[in-house]
Amino acid sequence: MKFRKKSSNYWISLSDIMTGLMIIFMFIAISYIIEVQKKQEEKDQIVKDYVQTKVELYEELKKEFENDFREEKWNAVLDRDLSIRFLNETVLFDYDKADVKPEFQAILLDFFPRYLNIILKEKYRDKIAEIRIEGHTDSKGKYFYNVYLSQTRTRNVLEFLLSKCLKNSHKLSNKERELLIFWLTANGFSSGRTLDSGGQFTLFSALPADDQKSRRVEFRIITASEKLVEEVAKYIDGNN
Repeated sequence: MKFRKKSSNYWISLSDIMTGLMIIFMFIAISYIIEVQKKQEEKDQIVKDYVQTKVELYEELKKEFENDFREEKWNAVLDRDLSIRFLNETVLFDYDKADVKPEFQAILLDFFPRYLNIILKEKYRDKIAEIRIEGHTDSKGKYFYNVYLSQTRTRNVLEFLLSKCLKNSHKLSNKERELLIFWLTANGFSSGRTLDSGGQFTLFSALPADDQKSRRVEFRIITASEKLVEEVAKYIDGNN
């Protein structure tokens, strides 16, 4: 009888240990699930903030310039990718020339200060990685000559903005000037990104290029997507 009692106590103790371990593992599993959900929610919030930034920028740019985009005024369009396309080639540059025409200079003097009022808002400063001035040509002529031509044109636009627009913007702080110089780049794309008559890239639409629409200057806001990817990766890896 004593032996049986001892054996019974042994099995009771073992079952208590197993029950205790199960409870511990259950709490560990619950804690892990909660942590995973928390990290997913944080990651989703980062993506949501990123998308919301693009939406807000688009809406502000549209509200500010909608009346100016008309064909009879600037002949420009705002795309969802946050690019503003100036399409009136007769206003931008003379044929095969890179000097910014007086008509386009007047547009830039009106456009750029108002553009700065939007992108320099505090809520956007850490969301923007680059303000890219893009020059595009049609497919006529040699590709590399058009690279040189489009690059020279955008460089001249950038020089005009820095020498005229920023010089006259007395309200800008030194920090804002430094930020703009950091953001602004001049890029010549030659005929690499021609547009069709609907304003879509011919590479994707497979439609014939519209030479008039393809010859253009764009101001494109590049958001800090690399930073977004890094932050999401941190949460995926479980780092702070």
